[in-house]
Amino acid sequence: MRVAVVSESFLPTVSGVTTSVCKVLDYLARAGHDAMVIAPAGAPSSYAGFAVHTVPAIAYRQFPVGLPSLTVQRLLSDFRPDVLHAASPFLLGAQGIAAANRLDVPSVAIFQTDVAGYASRNHLGQATAWAWRYVKWVHDGADLNLVPSSASMTDLQRVGVRRLARWTRGVDLVGYHPNRKSDPAVAALRARVAPHGEVIVGYVGRIAPEKQVERFRALRGVPGIRLVLVGEGPSEPLVRKALEGMPVTWLGRLSGDELATAYASFDIFVHAGTEETFGQTIQEAHAAGLPVVAPASGGPIDLVDHGENGYLFTPDNERDLKRCVLRLVDDPALRRRMGEAGRRGVLGRSWENVCDTLFGYYEQAIDARAAVRMMTAVPLSLQR
Repeated sequence: MRVAVVSESFLPTVSGVTTSVCKVLDYLARAGHDAMVIAPAGAPSSYAGFAVHTVPAIAYRQFPVGLPSLTVQRLLSDFRPDVLHAASPFLLGAQGIAAANRLDVPSVAIFQTDVAGYASRNHLGQATAWAWRYVKWVHDGADLNLVPSSASMTDLQRVGVRRLARWTRGVDLVGYHPNRKSDPAVAALRARVAPHGEVIVGYVGRIAPEKQVERFRALRGVPGIRLVLVGEGPSEPLVRKALEGMPVTWLGRLSGDELATAYASFDIFVHAGTEETFGQTIQEAHAAGLPVVAPASGGPIDLVDHGENGYLFTPDNERDLKRCVLRLVDDPALRRRMGEAGRRGVLGRSWENVCDTLFGYYEQAIDARAAVRMMTAVPLSLQR
């Protein structure tokens, strides 16, 4: 199969969109398929043996945003894909879907970024309604729209987006594993950040407004804990100010073995943002055998079974966030039990399994487009 991937985010930018696109490309390469990528400027010229083509971009909150370009349709026409994969389509992805339709190429759009949610959080009023109309317009152009969570499904159904299906995300079950807790590197990190045996409350992700990391201030004054934050982003000055005087270690952006070591050093994982369409770092924490505290909002609702593998706190209620964390801080046996439950819950979500499902959706979109072609080719008198 020939797959054209149009992604709003790609390397060197680190994001959930980038990670999932790279995992899909790795899968296609292993399976012997052909692919190409269209991404914002700054991306490498190739990945997994596939060509990466770039379009002009502007910077927005440290992210390159790809701009519509006349080269998109030419690239798709030259490549002649069997299907277009639009990753978190916005400006560039919308053009990719439109070009695919003009070329009669079926498209699968992956809903990953809650643009309308960002507009709402920033109190943009009418812009929120406009954002949802734009999301609907973009996704209505695709043959199939894949959403990561029940909350996203509800949101898109509410605004009238059609042709919806669920597609979750995979997780590295080998790199993130409870057994890593016995690694010397993990012991060294714990000795450095929690020299007196403090309970480590960790976070992994961008330090950005939608992640609401400043809510960790709710844990001010909790005895015997150490906060460890992994990531970087535009909200770092604000978060540093909000957490000033608290026992915090900033590890910056990590990847690979260093990131796996950080997860393994945590005792509890906390995610405070209420706008996650999925929550990939929650899955990674579960794979590492950690209990998770997250808001009862968006993607975490599907990932955290309240009282079994973690706790869901009332959104925007920092007092409830603190209560949930305190239960785990005070009960090591509960942490272990919930961590084991979290690990069991993700065992079927390897990237290989998840990408097998995605490939099935590609075939579904191709078949649906072929059926439409067949119907339009049959004279009306024979359709009756």
